[in-house]
Amino acid sequence: MITRLTYLNKIKDLLAQFPVVALIGPRQIGKTTLALAIAEQSTPVHFFDLENPAHLARLTDPLLALEALTGLVIIDEVQHHVDLFKVLRVLADRPDVNCRFLVLGSASPVLLKQSSETLAGRIAYLEIQGFSLRETGSNALNQLWLRGAFPRSFLAPTETGSVQWRQEFIRTFLERDIPQLGIQIPALTLRRFWMMLAHYHGQLWNAAEFGRAFGMSEKTVRHYLDILTATFVVKQLPPWWENISKRQVKAPKIYLNDSGLLHTLLGLDTQEALESHPKVGASWEGFAMNAVLTQLNIQPEEAFFWRTHAGTELDLLVLHGNQRLGFEFKRTLAPAPGQSLMRAGEDLALSQAFVVYPGAETYPLTRHITALGLPRVLEDLTPIS
Repeated sequence: MITRLTYLNKIKDLLAQFPVVALIGPRQIGKTTLALAIAEQSTPVHFFDLENPAHLARLTDPLLALEALTGLVIIDEVQHHVDLFKVLRVLADRPDVNCRFLVLGSASPVLLKQSSETLAGRIAYLEIQGFSLRETGSNALNQLWLRGAFPRSFLAPTETGSVQWRQEFIRTFLERDIPQLGIQIPALTLRRFWMMLAHYHGQLWNAAEFGRAFGMSEKTVRHYLDILTATFVVKQLPPWWENISKRQVKAPKIYLNDSGLLHTLLGLDTQEALESHPKVGASWEGFAMNAVLTQLNIQPEEAFFWRTHAGTELDLLVLHGNQRLGFEFKRTLAPAPGQSLMRAGEDLALSQAFVVYPGAETYPLTRHITALGLPRVLEDLTPIS
């Protein structure tokens, strides 16, 4: 069992500030486990699981069911009853009532539109992600990379069990979770699209190319991409654009959020199969990028990539206050600062740049560029927020 102290402390801090706190993230990522851990430290506690017909029936008249409650009220799988957000607004605005609501959902605020429309200023969102290197330890780095960060996949007693869990997650996600959000796309169609994205992991999004390959319009494939993004299985890394005398790319880069799901969609079940696959470099880049972003503890809107039409590229640009950090990810044991990184440092006025590589040491490459071993991220990369 891995205790997720960072998340537990964040949740407690948010509950002290906001009447409603929403834990969002994909199914099976650990939201309910975290909520129950918070419940152990609270009293009284009232729990509603909206996938339980009995609990759902109790909320037929939600105002009547909830208005007399005090303490902590946990509502799991809230995407099944988005009308609750209108009621939560009324309850959140009551003066001098000792009650906090912790709601858990498997869709982003974009899909849970009513939460953002009715609870503005009353709700805080916390996106829950899978296990991080800080939680598993650097000794488990390769296992975390291969299996991914979903707790049940990472903690499975065997590699076969981990693969089977991921296969079942993908099937259930497509056949049950997506339709329950009111999205009517055939599971086989969305699976084919998701598999195509796996082969484009780490590349620029090109709607025209995807549309031609998929036999559908650009608008349709863009819609599919937005669905997978809003349900937390795909990440769109936005481009940074700056007023300089160079033509810059303005399309996002696409990454699958979880390396384990990426490997399952690519048919890679073992470390040996992964190491010999053409996408091994892209897979490692996405995994290392997630480790860096988690360690830096920044907001999603502070992370970008940068590329010019002439080919100069920065894999990750982090903007936080006056700080500008640049990262290049190289799966080599002999990292060197490339011309792209040095040009990006000049064009973007980077405060510091890093070449992240799989080795076990951190050392300077130039005055402003550091080689950062991925296993050393926890010790040698300081959180900036």
